[in-house]
Amino acid sequence: MSKIKKVVLAYSGGLDTSIMITWLKENYGCEVIAYAADVGQEEELKGLKQKAIKTGASKIYIEDLTEEFAKDFIFPMIKSGAVYEGQYLLGTSIARPLIAKRQVEIAIKEKADAVAHGATGKGNDQVRFELTFKALAPDLKIIAPWREWELKGREEEIDYANKRNIPIPVSKSKPYSSDRNLWHISYEGGVLEDPWFEPKEDMFILTVDPAKAPNKPEYVEVEFKKGEPISVNGKKLSPVSLIKELNKIGGRNGVGRTDIVENRLVGMKSRGVYETPGGTILYAAHQALESITIDRDTHHMKQSIAIRYSELVYNGQWYSPLRESLDAFINETQKNVTGFVRLKLYKGNCTVVGRKASRSLYDPQLASFEKEEVYNQKDAEGFINLFGLPMKVSAKVNRK
Repeated sequence: MSKIKKVVLAYSGGLDTSIMITWLKENYGCEVIAYAADVGQEEELKGLKQKAIKTGASKIYIEDLTEEFAKDFIFPMIKSGAVYEGQYLLGTSIARPLIAKRQVEIAIKEKADAVAHGATGKGNDQVRFELTFKALAPDLKIIAPWREWELKGREEEIDYANKRNIPIPVSKSKPYSSDRNLWHISYEGGVLEDPWFEPKEDMFILTVDPAKAPNKPEYVEVEFKKGEPISVNGKKLSPVSLIKELNKIGGRNGVGRTDIVENRLVGMKSRGVYETPGGTILYAAHQALESITIDRDTHHMKQSIAIRYSELVYNGQWYSPLRESLDAFINETQKNVTGFVRLKLYKGNCTVVGRKASRSLYDPQLASFEKEEVYNQKDAEGFINLFGLPMKVSAKVNRK
């Protein structure tokens, strides 16, 4: 421990990192530089600088990474179609590689010996942070206080903070934790650890109760260019502004709530509740546009890749050669994914009701049951005979 002279700590001001500045100084005797990435936490960043310095940090970096987050991390994920275990839109997962990347850059700039994070030894975030550290700065020492200190849980952390007069944002009466960024808000821990427990309505921030959403449907139109969203209801918007606008639209209609039990990378199951209103709209719209602009075989291959891509994001392998290689394929598939999608939002539901593209592969005349000249229905007989030949041969053999 004595070999560490300076460490850069990923600092959120939450319960864990609030006490870590003091803990690092007490146990390592080192200088601590706090670093907070603004990836869309909104009001959660207020007062962070004063708090970090007051609790012992020598300095703090607070940097706005929202545009980079949207353009270089969220948009590629949308194009991939990645959804972890069919439900989770990866809001926390996709932010970690960006946060850790900038942390490494600051550590190199400050000539620090180590980087530290507040992830627990049971969670996924420790893997996401540390794989990024290893990929971008393999010689930096990594400190994970949760794997070293004697504190056994959140109640002991709260006691530790109270004894040292460290201000913390939680109490024993409200022990669940939340993580907010531009893309979503997640809730876990505490009362939510009981998978039978229904979350209280006052917990939700981005979305209204679907039962209390407007009684009239709201329509929204999203435009895409090469797989990336560029406008909402005819208004061109920057990536950050576009996501914020869809968060508002989806949120007031109760769209984007998910309550799941997921499989963590470390082997255990975990219950998480998520709000991703804008993301829910964008995923539905993007998939609808792909359905008319990508050929069948490529589309099916892309759907299988999306599962693997979601695992790479969830498991913290953003900077892996495989993810970069998959992006090359995905970007090729997006060349014609340009057009418009119209969606109907109503009391928590998000339904695609229209899609159009200049290079659409959908031919109304060809798909019609009415008479047309391109498709000869008699040709189907020979196709079926050849396509079903293996099954026919197998059936004859089995009959014998």
